[in-house]
Amino acid sequence: MGSILDDYAPDLHSDDWNKREGYDVAQICLNGHCINSSTIDYPEHNQDFCSACGEPTMTKCQKCDTPIKGYLRGSMTVYADAIPSFCHKCGTPYPWTASRVDAAVEMANELDGLNDEERSLLAGSVDDLVREGPKTALAATRFKKLITKAGSVAAESFRKILVDIASETAKKMLWPNEK
Repeated sequence: MGSILDDYAPDLHSDDWNKREGYDVAQICLNGHCINSSTIDYPEHNQDFCSACGEPTMTKCQKCDTPIKGYLRGSMTVYADAIPSFCHKCGTPYPWTASRVDAAVEMANELDGLNDEERSLLAGSVDDLVREGPKTALAATRFKKLITKAGSVAAESFRKILVDIASETAKKMLWPNEK
């Protein structure tokens, strides 16, 4: 198997490479830590494993092999604020998204202070909090109502799990003071 450079930028050494615009390829660990947002332009920063958590790293979707969008050349945006939750080509959740959704659903099913129906409603709302859509506001409203009943420790635990993958609408409704 060739390197990401061979697969995505076979003409890396051409004179016009640095004049190109578009996205570089990001390298992200399975837990969602950005290792390198410019794997083609700065391959010396690539790592096989994450130095924060030890998980393997990836540069493309595990389902469709599409490279993960990294740094947008020509922009002044810092990539670390935009780690994608879903593949832009096939829509599959990246591993860091799927594992956080799973953790939130498991947590919802474990909460004291809620009855079985409420735990089920809370667990069922998680996917709509992560995917921006017509049910996002409903899910956020339901989540706020149920998490208030479950208590502040549960609310903080959910925030830690979901804040990085929640849709913008959900973030604004649930954690308005988050960046």
